[in-house]
Amino acid sequence: MTVTETAARPVRRLKWQLAQVREIAVETYRVKSLLLHLPDWRGHLPGQHVDIRLTAEDGYQAQRSYSIASPPEVLRHRERRNRHAPALLLYSSRSPEDVIYRAELDAMARRDPNLRVVNTLTRKQPEGWMGRRGRIDKALLAETCFPPQQNPKIFICGSTPFVEDVSRFLVELGYDPLTIKTERFGPSGGQAP
Repeated sequence: MTVTETAARPVRRLKWQLAQVREIAVETYRVKSLLLHLPDWRGHLPGQHVDIRLTAEDGYQAQRSYSIASPPEVLRHRERRNRHAPALLLYSSRSPEDVIYRAELDAMARRDPNLRVVNTLTRKQPEGWMGRRGRIDKALLAETCFPPQQNPKIFICGSTPFVEDVSRFLVELGYDPLTIKTERFGPSGGQAP
């Protein structure tokens, strides 16, 4: 059978499901993780996202997309598969209290000499802070990233302006655009009227 003779598979239509919150984990004073139970959850594939819609009793709705491939999850997957290729997580946060999964990431880095976690703090640094200060910029990328000649795989996750800036900086530094994968969160278009 040739490709042109292959019958097209019907696309499974996705539908909203009612979920129950099974657990709430406080990650930082600004961030909580929700463990949800869905009666018809069929799992996910790497790189997919989940849309969550909360509906209040008065009918007000809030909706957001959440990634299943966040940087900590990528590193967890790497650790579970016992893959210890050199890896770098360059993580920008407002303050030490805002570093999500800080203890887990630090523990991963202690267990794995091929994993380097670099935190940069943009607003508040504790007294005696010897780490990076400020936002991720071209100079910080040039100093901390693997050289472009090593052709590293790069994953950028953040707001659209952040992703655009970091991608541009990397290309300007000589990285192959085809090795740069991005994930954006937050508003993705023009302002609402």
